Amino acid sequence: MEREEIVTAAVLVIGDEILSGRTQDLNTNYIAKYLGELGVDLREVRVVPDVEEEIVAALNALRSRYGYVFTTGGIGPTHDDITADAVAKAFGVPIGEDERAIAMLLERIALQDLNPARRRMARIPRGADLIENAISKAPGFMIGNVIVMAGVPIIMQAMLDAAAGRIVKGVKVQVATVDAHNIPEGRYAADLERIAKEHERVTVGSYPSFSSAGVRNQIVLRSRDGAELEAATQKVRKLIVELTANGTPL
Repeated sequence: MEREEIVTAAVLVIGDEILSGRTQDLNTNYIAKYLGELGVDLREVRVVPDVEEEIVAALNALRSRYGYVFTTGGIGPTHDDITADAVAKAFGVPIGEDERAIAMLLERIALQDLNPARRRMARIPRGADLIENAISKAPGFMIGNVIVMAGVPIIMQAMLDAAAGRIVKGVKVQVATVDAHNIPEGRYAADLERIAKEHERVTVGSYPSFSSAGVRNQIVLRSRDGAELEAATQKVRKLIVELTANGTPL
């Protein structure tokens, strides 16, 4: 499905290991790019510990504000995997072992090996739809506008692929990039602000980097309006050409 109005999303990263620095969050960048291809704007990212009340509070705040919330982490077999319980509490529904989830687990795990710890991964809030997991079979789930996924990147990516068909798509943002090498931002900041004001449907940002070779700036323009994007981009390109021709003192 696709619609013209802006579709928004947030990511809720769950896990003490992220906050402690032990594990690096690789999922947010992947989700942001993935959603961008679907025309969905990622507007906020929060990281919370494995504490039920923290998860519930963050989830309720985000799901009331954005079109979708994607959670990562906390749906494994150990005692600190409490995301499913927290989601059930946030929605005010019971949680229990789901026969559909058990059937998925049995595709990979023999019945005699389906111990209580592994059965934890089959506990699903009532009313949720399951999200298939092609890697390890333990499913994620979607309830309301919340999509609950694993924290392991390869599994999260498989779940995101499985959930993509349920996401309402928006109009994709178009992007243009103009190089401004060896031109300090201070030389073009005022003109860039003027161009941004002249094209309110275009967001304009300047992103510098520094190396022994000098200053390497990129000006990035983004818009859902192709004509406006092209007009603003041409003005930025003309500005950079003029600055390059006139020299670029600090």
